[in-house]
Amino acid sequence: MTSDRARLCLPSARSDVPPFMVMDVMSAAARLEQAGRHVVHMEVGQPEAPAPSTALAAARAALSGSGAALGYTESLGIPSLRVRIARHYVETYGEAVDPASVLVTTGSSAAFVLAFLALLEPGDRVALSVPAYPPYRHILTALGCVPVLIRTGPEARYAMTTEALLAAHREAPLKAVLIASPANPTGTMMTSDALARLVATAEDAGIAVISDEIYHGLDYAFPATTALTTSRKTVVINSFSKYFCMTGWRVGWIVAPDALVRPMERLHQNLAISVPTLSQVAAEAAFDGRAEMEAVKAGYARNREILTTGLPACGLDRFLPVDGAFYLYADVSAFTPDSHAFARALLEEAGVAATPGLDFDPAEGHRWVRFSYARSQADMIEAVARIGRWLKGAG
Repeated sequence: MTSDRARLCLPSARSDVPPFMVMDVMSAAARLEQAGRHVVHMEVGQPEAPAPSTALAAARAALSGSGAALGYTESLGIPSLRVRIARHYVETYGEAVDPASVLVTTGSSAAFVLAFLALLEPGDRVALSVPAYPPYRHILTALGCVPVLIRTGPEARYAMTTEALLAAHREAPLKAVLIASPANPTGTMMTSDALARLVATAEDAGIAVISDEIYHGLDYAFPATTALTTSRKTVVINSFSKYFCMTGWRVGWIVAPDALVRPMERLHQNLAISVPTLSQVAAEAAFDGRAEMEAVKAGYARNREILTTGLPACGLDRFLPVDGAFYLYADVSAFTPDSHAFARALLEEAGVAATPGLDFDPAEGHRWVRFSYARSQADMIEAVARIGRWLKGAG
């Protein structure tokens, strides 16, 4: 009887996924701040800027009305928001999208869960570039799928190549491939030609394509291209979190092939019912705040320049192409073989929070650290100064 009771609260095997390390760094930084320390936050991909004023005004207006106006919405999302998202594709990429193919989700995180559940069976193999956003592989693992990590290199701007994808497919059939441009943690981007080749090659081989486009709008080296330009069979995921600075509002979306819309809708009905209505109202209005967001993006561009010129002077002169998003992925192997220890010491001794590469790359991440430059210009200047003093032994 005792042993039976002891087993009642044993966690499932599928729950045994690694922690999302960036959140642990964030918690450690918060503890230092509670103790009175000033920390420069470069660990989390969270814009410092607020949501667009248009979004905030729409939310206030919704709150001032009757409570009934903030009840459940359709599981696919508020119809007018879906229409506005579809219009965004015409305005931004010149691509016509049917609003019926748009599904509003609780951030991109829920979008990945819905996409994986709709497309994959337990045991299916899914190709991912590495380094990559860790919840990709953690969610897949929890769902019983198999992440297939494909290493990237400088020959293809640290993006997955068609050759590497097909080689993995020959080893054992792949069901899907997940691509991201701009990418987290690297900030690298695929050219439009490279993206088109990869999407076409995957589909010709019978491999479904999921395109993570949540950093679209935050491109500096060249414009980002949506996978929808190449194929309408791709599952495209985006979010209001990054470009529109609405992380805590938790609103994302999927543009899905026709055959997947109803399955995703059924899943969403059961898993979440609908996305919070207030957040949807604010998200629709956010599109009218593009001028504000372009000003925020210009600030990221200045921060990018501060890091790309300042960090080499500190000795961190090896990093991947800083094409988009708001990340710089730096090689710290000249200073340490252990990026986790490096990040911990950088936080505790210099007061700069950054994320060790092991979060993004289990095999080679011990050599790398990700720096986010989503904060203020003053923070970036201070961070470079602190890092420089610390690396020279004066921190």
